[in-house]
Amino acid sequence: MHSISNHLADVQKRVAQAAQRYGRLHDPIRVIAASKTQATDTIREAAACGITEFGENYLNDALPKIEALRDLKLQWHFIGAIQSNKTRAIAHHFQWVQTLDRAKIAQRLSDQRPDDAGALDVLIQINIDDEPQKAGIAPAALAEFAAQLLELPRIRLRGLMSIPHPEIDPQVQRIAFRRMRELFERAKPAGATHWDTLSMGMTQDFETAIAEGATMIRIGTALFGPRGGRRDG
Repeated sequence: MHSISNHLADVQKRVAQAAQRYGRLHDPIRVIAASKTQATDTIREAAACGITEFGENYLNDALPKIEALRDLKLQWHFIGAIQSNKTRAIAHHFQWVQTLDRAKIAQRLSDQRPDDAGALDVLIQINIDDEPQKAGIAPAALAEFAAQLLELPRIRLRGLMSIPHPEIDPQVQRIAFRRMRELFERAKPAGATHWDTLSMGMTQDFETAIAEGATMIRIGTALFGPRGGRRDG
């Protein structure tokens, strides 16, 4: 626990410093622990350190963790690609979906969300750099897609999410993040009463994301340490 506690303190310090540096002191910035490669015991340690929100990419890996940790008051974010045959389980076990980019998937999530679970909070994933291998919709498609989501009764549209192309230079990083912020600010759909979340930034670039308006960052390596060379947030 000492290691995760120290890592969390370092992340919190860096978030606070970035918020001060870029005039974000009064803005909420939520840290989501990207826990897709982590064991249940490690997540329990992290929760003991005060982390309450966890992001999982793979449903089959996530469900045993969610079940084993039901005694804790945690929020679970689905942050991976969504297959049609997995929507029922996601609708039943997660509080957030950050990677929504297809109307068919949105309809299934709404139809399969239990009545007693409340609305499923969702973010639209934007392919901000127009990378053909990456999920997400084009910025030009946002207005039409958002309007479709607002018609669905059991999902609640909260904002946007993106994973820009990785860059080392912070000034280059800021370009895509700035485009995301501008899109978020100008594209609020009429009738979106909970439009408050811009999820962008991971371990290697979250301070730059904060500079450009991120309200939610997804952190894996900086909290849990590197795992097998994978880019886990």
